[in-house]
Amino acid sequence: MDKLIITAALTGGIHGKEANPALPEQPDEIIREAVRCHEAGAAVVHLHARDRAGRGVADAHIFGEMNQGIRARCGIIIQNTTGGPGLPIDERITSLDAKPEMASLNMGTVVFFHQGKELPFINLRSEIEAFAKAMLDRGIKPEMEVYNPAMLGEVENLIRCDLLARPYYINFVMGVGGMGGYPGTLKNLATMIDLLPPGSIFNVSGIGRAQLPMNTMAMLCGGHARTGFEDCVNYRRGELAQSNAQLVERVARLARELGREVATSDEARTILGMKR
Repeated sequence: MDKLIITAALTGGIHGKEANPALPEQPDEIIREAVRCHEAGAAVVHLHARDRAGRGVADAHIFGEMNQGIRARCGIIIQNTTGGPGLPIDERITSLDAKPEMASLNMGTVVFFHQGKELPFINLRSEIEAFAKAMLDRGIKPEMEVYNPAMLGEVENLIRCDLLARPYYINFVMGVGGMGGYPGTLKNLATMIDLLPPGSIFNVSGIGRAQLPMNTMAMLCGGHARTGFEDCVNYRRGELAQSNAQLVERVARLARELGREVATSDEARTILGMKR
């Protein structure tokens, strides 16, 4: 197996400090947390931007501030989101202007449920293709966010359109409690792995209580793991995590116990076929 790539998803675009007071929102908080996660073993940091009130935004200037601040302090791979329920598509793509090495690429439409509300997250095929072309033209490695097996059809469409470079990096987002989400179970993860296109590398994000089981199964199956407050704000049932770095430390510790070495950022670049 390749060494394990750990991604830290620090913030997300929906819940805020009401879910966990330690969740970082402002650029200075996010920069500090990214550096701590890198020191704990994360090779990749996944970023969302928030405004001064803590609301999720697609703001190229905020992404630029975070990207520059992190880059000045450590060599972690920066992955900007191009997601965000409710944000216009023409704003979401501006996160690429901050020149990250990687960016998320959502492969279909889902509806999130949050605080009794439905939050539609629309991603049309034409929009997915436009995002993929923009990343390819700029030399940005896409991490394709796949929430259910049907979305692998959109990965194959991008391959047919010659809009992706090998290896294809696919993140299985398991356990989203909304329309289009796929429950985070061993059987469902095995189904997703079996459907991977040739030339793919997979990562697994488990949402809520699915985080640790899905991280563990990803390690055992030869995939990679994402952890962090975007996906789960608890360390265990009824106990809030103290920081994103605490969650990264647990994944790194578990990986070593399972005989999986943890990849540095430069080793992750090699595994993913990226140039520094």
